[in-house]
Amino acid sequence: MTVPADGGHDVERTSVRVILLDAAGSVLLFRTVDPVMPESGTWWELPGGGVEKGESPVETAVRELTEETGFVIDPATVSAPTWRRDATYLRRRLRYLQHEVVVRAELAAVAPEPSSAGRTPTELLEYVGHRWWSVADVRASGERFFPGRLPTLIDAFLAGDEIDEPFDRWS
Repeated sequence: MTVPADGGHDVERTSVRVILLDAAGSVLLFRTVDPVMPESGTWWELPGGGVEKGESPVETAVRELTEETGFVIDPATVSAPTWRRDATYLRRRLRYLQHEVVVRAELAAVAPEPSSAGRTPTELLEYVGHRWWSVADVRASGERFFPGRLPTLIDAFLAGDEIDEPFDRWS
């Protein structure tokens, strides 16, 4: 476990992020804003969220995708968590320390429209849009992403590499 250099955080959590690919190989990202801190701007974020007590990374990925997108994924199609990372960020005026893994899942459709019906009230405020990105567009983009190193690590992850990302002080 890596701890921020300043040692301080308000919330510590474990989460799972999902690189969700459609049938064309595009990646779903949510356009995100912090409504409590609009000065932090916007960014593009992988779907996913906090691990609930007793859940495996695969179970978390399946639950979070269903809640955030309405897509029901077969757990057998979710990859092992081969990308591991620790990050700290400021959201809703709280400092988070997050231990995170990234998994891969795939859909049979091309660019299906996600549903917001299962999102939490906070997610309904924070997710202000979505886009299916080609991997090349993610790699070439100057946009801000969470995880921050997504553009430089996505190819290695999709190739099946094991990734132990250096600590990320995202914001």
